[in-house]
Amino acid sequence: MESGGTVGTETARGLLELTRPGNAIAAGVLTFTGAFVAAGFASRPLAVVAAVLATVFATAAGNAVNDYFDREIDRLNRPERPIPRGAVTAREALGFSVALFLGAVAAAVVLPILAIAIAVINLLALVAYTELFKGLPAVGNVVVGYLTGSTFLFGAAAVGQLDQPAVLVLFALAGLATVTREIVKDVEDLAGDREEGLRTLPLVVGESTALRIAGAILAVAVAASVTPYLMGTFGVLYLALVVPADGVMLSAVVRSFADASLAQQRLKRGMFLATAAFVVGRAVEVVGGVPGN
Repeated sequence: MESGGTVGTETARGLLELTRPGNAIAAGVLTFTGAFVAAGFASRPLAVVAAVLATVFATAAGNAVNDYFDREIDRLNRPERPIPRGAVTAREALGFSVALFLGAVAAAVVLPILAIAIAVINLLALVAYTELFKGLPAVGNVVVGYLTGSTFLFGAAAVGQLDQPAVLVLFALAGLATVTREIVKDVEDLAGDREEGLRTLPLVVGESTALRIAGAILAVAVAASVTPYLMGTFGVLYLALVVPADGVMLSAVVRSFADASLAQQRLKRGMFLATAAFVVGRAVEVVGGVPGN
């Protein structure tokens, strides 16, 4: 009896780990941020809740199906993950991901048509990534960057304000910073990717060249981050918060030449700091009595 209970608990824990709950919840927060930056205090609360739930379910499903397709390479790169360590079978992981995708669809159907279109495009991009693009030089990185940045677009579309300039800048900043982080992660996973026969950017052009490309991409993102201030959309407090966030990300790229693992963690931290700057910038605008367009 205890043995069966232990197995059931381990499986449940493994299924939860497949979703990478921290990442799934963070994606939901980004969707909420997109809605907030686009429309101030949520003007369509039910739509925002539905969008956040759809994002959390879809991200969790994508993480689970990614582990399903990566189960062989994870035996080398990530042996502690649920499938390699035997907590969850490959079939269980696939079935669980399908259930999560259905949850995302159920949440998204109440949203405006533009938000649904973004959700459909993202689903197709996610499937294409896991099946086709992940091992291609830079292509998989760009797809992941788009998927991350599009969470902000999805939130804005849920409240009918996709045309807000700050949201578009946030999409560009998050997307480009994520491409940078994905390249750094590829450097971190070099040995396993080589064993699996993948053609990631560091394997094709070399580690140093790949990291220089990552740095150039991040430089574009950093340049874009000051646009809301220069346009007068957000004030000096936004600038005071986003510049340190940019500094964290730039220093992380420099660090990546010595420690890719630490660098990609710092990049993630810097991305969330930059996102917080957008939230504060919008909050100051709302409190100051400037209505969302």
